[in-house]
Amino acid sequence: MGKEPMTNIPAPAEIVEVRQVSGDTALFRLRFWDEGTGHGFTFVPGQFVQVSVPAAGEAPFSPLSPPRSDGTLDLCVRKAGHVTSRLHKAREGAMVGIRGPFGTGFPVAEMMGKDVLLLAGGLGIVPLHSLLWHLLEQRDAYASITLMYGATEPSALLLREEMTALACRRDMRLMLTVDFSAEEWTAEPACNIGLLPDLLRGSPIAADNCYAIVCGPPALYRCIIGELQGLGFSDQRILLSLERRMKCGVGRCAHCAVGQMLCCIDGPVFRLSNLKDVEGAL
Repeated sequence: MGKEPMTNIPAPAEIVEVRQVSGDTALFRLRFWDEGTGHGFTFVPGQFVQVSVPAAGEAPFSPLSPPRSDGTLDLCVRKAGHVTSRLHKAREGAMVGIRGPFGTGFPVAEMMGKDVLLLAGGLGIVPLHSLLWHLLEQRDAYASITLMYGATEPSALLLREEMTALACRRDMRLMLTVDFSAEEWTAEPACNIGLLPDLLRGSPIAADNCYAIVCGPPALYRCIIGELQGLGFSDQRILLSLERRMKCGVGRCAHCAVGQMLCCIDGPVFRLSNLKDVEGAL
């Protein structure tokens, strides 16, 4: 689950690449200024980091994956506020600060030997991305792996090139859907038209040997949880990432309060069994 953060002092990191992945979302590749910091940075998929942008402030983000061997770390950031807007204006060579990792991650050891179903809506693909690659890098430790990813329209699907590559893999199943498309979808990978629950209803899922992991906008949780329970998933095996509620990331502002819990400390990964009786949690 959670690990101690590497430091409470922001570690300097350079933006080495910026790539637009949709109209309002960009991928930022960062390299720790101190090579040793990058190699010492380890996190459980599902945790988050605090990124400080000069003259703008600090905000929490979910890394797309652990740092690579060259010390780089990827963040996928949607422009949605003051900090993210300033970050989107940054160019290669600019510096930011990174603290973390913080929070609890997914119970990857507990899931070994089980089927894993990942359900992502919109920007929810980002927190689940690190989990997906952890599962694929240790492929023999898990049974089947299925990613169902939905967005409002084809242009809103993030990481399109990577999705095309994942669709070609034989050791996992990828299913994409969009709410609507202005014209017939002919690009790769293949994409359905409809809502994410429609994909779930049409797929054979053995709930007794499976963990379901969900991340997306609030409406997704409300419609997908009932579907999962109807398939026989226990509340213990439905895992939810509430990373969208994060703000200060260190438990001081209480912006992310869920009942008596704080997402940045007790989460952002929760079991449904911990949340179903908490008013306003979802």
